[in-house]
Amino acid sequence: MKNDRESLIARKHEVLRELTRARRQLEAASSADSRRQRSRRQQLEGEVEQLMAEEYRLRIAIDRSKY
Repeated sequence: MKNDRESLIARKHEVLRELTRARRQLEAASSADSRRQRSRRQQLEGEVEQLMAEEYRLRIAIDRSKY
């Protein structure tokens, strides 16, 4: 059980790093207005949303796991 919890925590940290990276890229892409950049922004917004959802699921799973 402890190993599962540790794996969940490790994955959560990974997701948080990816989320930070994606948010930075989104911020950078938001300043440009070309069609290609709009498409990239939409892609990054989807990625940020997905990572936020995964982080939430991991947080719940960690809270429910035994110490």
